[in-house]
Amino acid sequence: MSEALACLAAALVAWPAGSRRSSPPGARRWPLRPAVRRTVTGPLLLAAGTGGVAAVLGTPVVGALAAVCGAAAGRMLRRRAAASAERSRSRALVEALGVLAAEVRAGRPLAEATGAAVDGCPDPATARELAPVLRLGEPPPGVPRDEAGRALGRVAAAVRLSGATGCSLAGVVTAVEDDLRARLHAEDELRAAVAGPRASAAVLAGLPVLGLLMGGGVGADPWRVLTTTLPGTLLLIAGVLLEIAGLAWTARLVRRAVDR
Repeated sequence: MSEALACLAAALVAWPAGSRRSSPPGARRWPLRPAVRRTVTGPLLLAAGTGGVAAVLGTPVVGALAAVCGAAAGRMLRRRAAASAERSRSRALVEALGVLAAEVRAGRPLAEATGAAVDGCPDPATARELAPVLRLGEPPPGVPRDEAGRALGRVAAAVRLSGATGCSLAGVVTAVEDDLRARLHAEDELRAAVAGPRASAAVLAGLPVLGLLMGGGVGADPWRVLTTTLPGTLLLIAGVLLEIAGLAWTARLVRRAVDR
């Protein structure tokens, strides 16, 4: 049983963080941002640390369950970090496109406007993605297909059209900037709307721990029953797995509401 739960923990850690489209073989991948790099190793360390401490203080079954919970918590934190990085990337691109539109409207050449937009981008990784779009009319390989990635594709098409026909980029860049800004505003409103359900799910998730504390307070010693008897151990395993399944299902419902 312990070996199976340990394998389940490893599977949760290795499971992909989101439904991202894979890059073509041989495509160059830009270096990971520091925050995202930390979230890659975070679930492994969290699962190993919680599992090891629980195994020392309790039983191997408790250690395996703690590792599963740590892996699930690490994966949830990794999802949140990735979503936060995407929003930061989109906001940085909005700032850069605003600078680009202002420079183009002022009559500056595209090369100078590109330099100003890249320098005005607060995220260095987004600036590296934007530079070849404005200079070559092509996004670099491996750009994620999120909102910012699709906006870069539209800007690249506008750059190619401007180079072929001589039309101004200002109108198209402003439209892309306004669209991306509106999407960010709508996403922020949706996240504010689901803050209540998220808080309720967190409170409900802590109720089993509160029940254990209350049982120990009245002298029932539920933890000894759950960890030293066969029926209690089976109930503990079932309860932990159902708790993880409930949290995962709630998170999925919230993500579907936010991603619409």
